[in-house]
Amino acid sequence: MKKILLILSIVISTFTFAQKKSTLFLIGDSTMSNKDNPDRNPEHGWGQVLGQFMTTGIEIQNHAMNGRSSKSFRTEGRWDKVEKQLKKGDFVIIQFGHNDQKLKDSTKFTNPHTQYRANLERYVNETRAKGATPILMTSITRRNFNENGVLIDTHTDYPLVVRMVADDMKVAFVDMQLLTEQMEIAAGPEKSKLLHLHFKAGENPYYDKDKADDTHLSKLGAETVAKLATKSLKNLKTGLEKYIK
Repeated sequence: MKKILLILSIVISTFTFAQKKSTLFLIGDSTMSNKDNPDRNPEHGWGQVLGQFMTTGIEIQNHAMNGRSSKSFRTEGRWDKVEKQLKKGDFVIIQFGHNDQKLKDSTKFTNPHTQYRANLERYVNETRAKGATPILMTSITRRNFNENGVLIDTHTDYPLVVRMVADDMKVAFVDMQLLTEQMEIAAGPEKSKLLHLHFKAGENPYYDKDKADDTHLSKLGAETVAKLATKSLKNLKTGLEKYIK
């Protein structure tokens, strides 16, 4: 009987420990999301490779999804799945903006100074209400060099609004736009192609035709961006740093 009670005690303790294990939730768009066929697919989201830079002491759930904005991520019920799981000690990285810009899609577009800002504030408030820690990030930059080799911004006011919300609400913040701008500029117009998806027809078996995608990331690009993110996250002192290698 004592042996049975001991075994039950160990099982309950193990279960309790597992329940208390912190989770890092990622919500965002295709630049962060997991891609199909990772062994063959050249495209990777930076959240897909984030685990390489984290310890096993925290669980990572990447809920980022291609084509989603701060609006559609909620209206499709994707945030509900995250919010229901949130508990004290968890973390939520929030990174939207790319698809909020889509003027021709009413299911995704948000005005940066009204709807977009309100959506970010709501994500922050609802995360905090569960005792979890929100972390805001600006969108990663696009590889958009002009003929003079100058990197041109494509995100207009969206990153500015993220900065304003982070400042006004005292939210942990990582300026991924700045970090990835520095990354692109350091690589230059030609070498930066390696960070993205540039292939001639037949060069990569995954693509039948020429590929020139300056928004999404190659595995090298994803790993570089994830490394930049974790380096900054480590300096925020939110508690997440203890899980970063």
